[in-house]
Amino acid sequence: MPHFSNKKLIILLVSVIFLVALIGFSLRDRHNATLPEKIIKDTVGFAHSLVAKPANYITGIFSNIDSLLNTYEENQRLKMRLEDFAVLKAEVSTLKAENSSLRELASIEESLRDFDPIQATVIARNPDQWEEKIILNKGTADGVEKNMAVMTSRGLVGKIVIATPYTSEVELLYTNNENYRVSAVVHDEKNREIHGLVEGYDVERNELLLKRLDSKVDLKEGGKVLSSGLGGIFPKGILIGEITEVTTDDFGLTKMAYVKPAADFSMIEHVIIAKRKTISVDGSDGGSTNEDLVNGPADENEGDE
Repeated sequence: MPHFSNKKLIILLVSVIFLVALIGFSLRDRHNATLPEKIIKDTVGFAHSLVAKPANYITGIFSNIDSLLNTYEENQRLKMRLEDFAVLKAEVSTLKAENSSLRELASIEESLRDFDPIQATVIARNPDQWEEKIILNKGTADGVEKNMAVMTSRGLVGKIVIATPYTSEVELLYTNNENYRVSAVVHDEKNREIHGLVEGYDVERNELLLKRLDSKVDLKEGGKVLSSGLGGIFPKGILIGEITEVTTDDFGLTKMAYVKPAADFSMIEHVIIAKRKTISVDGSDGGSTNEDLVNGPADENEGDE
């Protein structure tokens, strides 16, 4: 085996002693670092900072990208929820409006004593005849016939002019048809009934014309114009509109009034068709005698058995 020389052995022992002393010196409780410690700590700290800054920068970039992706996804989810909320809000508003309209229609049904009301919905409207005609979803299969009156919860709107098995066409009061007339009545200041005819409308004023009024009557603005029921088509007492102005006709023999319609013709959705009730006769006297009043008295021998 090789032997260490005395010189090498002495250097090794001195080195060990110096290392042990250095370790003991470093482990004791001190408040100040030695110069070598400062150099080593500063060197290690500088090296850590060189490595940490790029690592933190790259980590921050990935973190920002992840945050952006999460923000985008969250934004998309919020947009979808807002769209769903908008649709739901619109549906609620529509249902509220339909509910209110149907409630008003139900109250009108109670006033149609001599008629069987048929509820219908507007399914089409010709843009070229927006103010003149509408199409309903009820026809002859539901009992609808030509010349039946049509009204909304606010007032009279027109009458049936064409009826098919499953649809019907309504000519509105705003029509240009010169032969379209509605027998109407309005009360004067003394509560007397003044009769006239609603025929035609003023395009510029967007109002109906109540004509053939007696020149001696004194009508005021604000008077309610109602259907008189004399024509046999429109029920009596249905509101048509309100008088806005009274003037004389072209010849000065009668008076004419401008009437603002009670119904909104641009927003018609649900209507009531007034079907006149029919009285059927079954031929019996109703007195439990079973006597045929149409073909004469029954044979006396019948009924004895």
